Amino acid sequence: MRIFSFLCLFFCLTALSSAQDILYRGSIPEELLRPQKGEPPHFPVDMIIGELGQGSASNSAYSFAKSIAVGLISANMEHPALAGIKAELREEYLNALAEIIPRSYRLGGGREEPDGAVSFMIRLIGRESGVAGELFIRYVTRQIKSENEEDETKTTGSWKFEDLILESAISREEEQRESLQRFDFSPYERFF
Repeated sequence: MRIFSFLCLFFCLTALSSAQDILYRGSIPEELLRPQKGEPPHFPVDMIIGELGQGSASNSAYSFAKSIAVGLISANMEHPALAGIKAELREEYLNALAEIIPRSYRLGGGREEPDGAVSFMIRLIGRESGVAGELFIRYVTRQIKSENEEDETKTTGSWKFEDLILESAISREEEQRESLQRFDFSPYERFF
């Protein structure tokens, strides 16, 4: 009887410790939570635009693109992230987004284009509809003469908004239907 009680206690403690591990991390295996040594980080994938995250773009480019996305969902013409966009274009973009009233965004697939610009796939998501597109930014350098010495010049640079190509707004149900109809689950096609 003691052996039976001991075995029951042992199995209960083992099951309890396993249950605590499952409660702590859910049903996600440890291999998916953390990359292995030397492996790049894992990013989620959006069914419409593909892989999320900075892709092959630099950290500074990704940060700048995120600030533009935040500015777009703010729907504020005077948002500081949108200051580099011409007023007519800013108004055009915000009017197009007013149709969906974006609440969140997804940004990913950053890559450098052959002409030197950096592009990111973007998806702006409203309550009932969404818009997908591609955001283009460029790093611009300029020469500044030093005030102390006339012959010396310094080179400075910053990221600038270049273009935003948006598709027509579609309902969330239509987005789901389109993504489920794909058998290859290929991500959103780039425009260029």
